[in-house]
Amino acid sequence: MKKAVLFYLPITLITAFLTSCGVSQKVSEKTIVLKNSSSLALSQKAISIKKDALGNEKGAFPILLFKTDTIPAQVNDLNGDGKWDELFFTADFLPNEEKTVQLKWSNTDPKFTVKTSVRFGKREGKNLPVHPDTQEVLMADQVHKKLGYQKYQTDGPTWENDKVGFRHYLDGRNSKDVFGKKLPGITPENVGINDKGAVEDNYHVMYDWGRDIFPVGNSVGLGGYALWIDNKINRLGILGNDTINNVEKTTFKIVSEGPVNSVLSYHYENWKAANNLYQVQETTSIWPGMYGYKNTVSIKGIKGKETFLAAISNLNNKNPLQVIESGDWICLIQHDYLTYERQWILGTAILVPAAIYQGYIEAPKTGQLTDSYLAKLTVQDNKEISYYAIAAWELSADKGFNDSAFFTNYVTNLAKQLSVKIKVEIR
Repeated sequence: MKKAVLFYLPITLITAFLTSCGVSQKVSEKTIVLKNSSSLALSQKAISIKKDALGNEKGAFPILLFKTDTIPAQVNDLNGDGKWDELFFTADFLPNEEKTVQLKWSNTDPKFTVKTSVRFGKREGKNLPVHPDTQEVLMADQVHKKLGYQKYQTDGPTWENDKVGFRHYLDGRNSKDVFGKKLPGITPENVGINDKGAVEDNYHVMYDWGRDIFPVGNSVGLGGYALWIDNKINRLGILGNDTINNVEKTTFKIVSEGPVNSVLSYHYENWKAANNLYQVQETTSIWPGMYGYKNTVSIKGIKGKETFLAAISNLNNKNPLQVIESGDWICLIQHDYLTYERQWILGTAILVPAAIYQGYIEAPKTGQLTDSYLAKLTVQDNKEISYYAIAAWELSADKGFNDSAFFTNYVTNLAKQLSVKIKVEIR
């Protein structure tokens, strides 16, 4: 989707900015105290504060000042009621550091350097051009093979930060793919369409920014999922040659797209698996600085015999899978020439909650879901499961990911950082 031009506010203009935006004098300034109680240094730690805790004026935007710096932040409307309900930002912390942040208010939305993005385009007919959109409803008989053409730019939405990009096959397959990025900037809006506005696979060739690097096949990619029921893998969705989905209705929407956070929502209505019907809510979130994204899934209709399976495709992997506990997480780690035709080195990993981890299985080479390691997780009815999917390419801007030990250290250190809870106190 087309985005507005956003910019970073220089420190020297803070005072002028606050004045020109009409900073409210009616609300007394508050202080937000952020405490890292761990012995770890934290890089771009994600922090969310609910609107109700801030006590803002109607229509006002929060401005965060730390010493002489403005902290890039944004407000998110997570429940879709047209009003923001969350303040989201990231911050660095030294071990055991306490940060005191001044909270001010502006009448206009501040603009910061864009470091996350979502791109979603679709067409309403084979000969019609792609147009940007923020939502979609897909019925069971509207999948790629049944339609006879690919409806979606890049097969579905693409989301990214300054490190890496991903895409979700919304056409019924529900696989998750990886874009390797060589530059920190946001990738072009026309990736996946040609100059006539038609869907075109033009992203499996190298550009200055990078390219699609990850083979998915009949797996569900990096961070897809399934249910294990009666010793059988039940895929959410279908394969490319299937003409009818096992999900009656799929609803997708871009919840938020901003400089420091982008959020996507998928709702799967009446997913038929093992003669049961399940209702699935999936939320995907990405923020700057991390070679990965967070995925959160809840499933209604769980009977007690199901096991959640979080997937990591092992296509082209010839090295042993590493399974390492780090902080609150179990890290399943691969490092090999995991890219197309084994051309480049890529590290991939999934971080799943240690508290509900039951080991892993390997998917078969044939069937509806293949070529994957699948982490087995305890699942309860309508209870959220959150996990992370990580991908770091040897051609990424940060060097060192061609080395297996370097990537493993990155993943396990990230897992420790993600385990840290920042104490937030508003005074």
